[in-house]
Amino acid sequence: MSRIVVATSHPPFAEGGHLVIARSLVTALREAGHEADLLMTPQNRFGRQAAAYLATRLTDVSLSHDGQRVDQIITLRYPSYALKHEAHVCWLNHTMREYYDLWDRWAGRLSWKGRLKERTRRRLIHMTDRYLLTRNVTRLFAQSKTVQERMKQFAGISAEVLYPPAPPRPYRCEGYGDYLFVVSRLAPLKRVDLIVQALARPEAAGVRCVIAGEGEERDAIAHLIAASGLSERVRLAGRINETELVEYLSRCRAVCFVPFQEDYGFVTAEAFASKKPVITCHDSGGPAELVEDGVSGFISDPTANGLAVAIRRVMDDAGLAERLGRGGHRHASRLSWPDAVRRLVIV
Repeated sequence: MSRIVVATSHPPFAEGGHLVIARSLVTALREAGHEADLLMTPQNRFGRQAAAYLATRLTDVSLSHDGQRVDQIITLRYPSYALKHEAHVCWLNHTMREYYDLWDRWAGRLSWKGRLKERTRRRLIHMTDRYLLTRNVTRLFAQSKTVQERMKQFAGISAEVLYPPAPPRPYRCEGYGDYLFVVSRLAPLKRVDLIVQALARPEAAGVRCVIAGEGEERDAIAHLIAASGLSERVRLAGRINETELVEYLSRCRAVCFVPFQEDYGFVTAEAFASKKPVITCHDSGGPAELVEDGVSGFISDPTANGLAVAIRRVMDDAGLAERLGRGGHRHASRLSWPDAVRRLVIV
């Protein structure tokens, strides 16, 4: 069996779905008999990206601390794919999105001098990523069609899609309760505020909801809940652990996950593993790829009214929720970590 390094980047004191993927992949590799370890490369703030790319590039991953040869590396996101290795598979979560699909949204907030400077940096990052993802890696996978299409559009790079399975957790279904479950980092692109707005619509009157997660939007969402008169039926649960996550998933009626152009979104896979339907939006990216409308959940217009109607349908009919949950579970059963390992390991 092989000695494999799984590498991703992440800022300190933060948590993200790609870390869950990385840790799950390490576990799956070990269960398949490989010796695997996780390497975290730097992800610097704006204006310091070049230093992060360079530091990653100069990191030696050819040998372990005891001098034994590393047979392969698997990288997940920028700039970890700058690592050098003769057997290098990139399972791409995303590049730095502010310089890709989020450019117009992000650059519009800059001064004209800032846009000029960042436009130059954007060109350099595109050139660097194009080189690294075509000439520095042995094989390139994308974690969703959304990521695949993004790289084709902005960099002319082709990638094979490989969806990550749900993390190895003790998922179960203990019925279809009377609450909607939302679990997400509370950040603008996750659009939890849209869910709150939908719950305030007459179409969603009386629906209870539990929102789990932390993030920079927490205070704003708490204020929106109070201002919308939803404090009695919408609860912010904060950060939850794995046991609590599995428990909430096991008892909820459905999961609502409506991010904007999400790269993948583990929440959908975890809901399906728990036999729960997922409500998402047409422009949600990865989740909208996984959900089949009317079969494993509902895909709504990204409006409060459209979302409220979808929520109402599933909350009014436990039998429907169960049928959709079975559809999602069938989809989840087609994704497996042994299959992912088989495709990602090349040595």
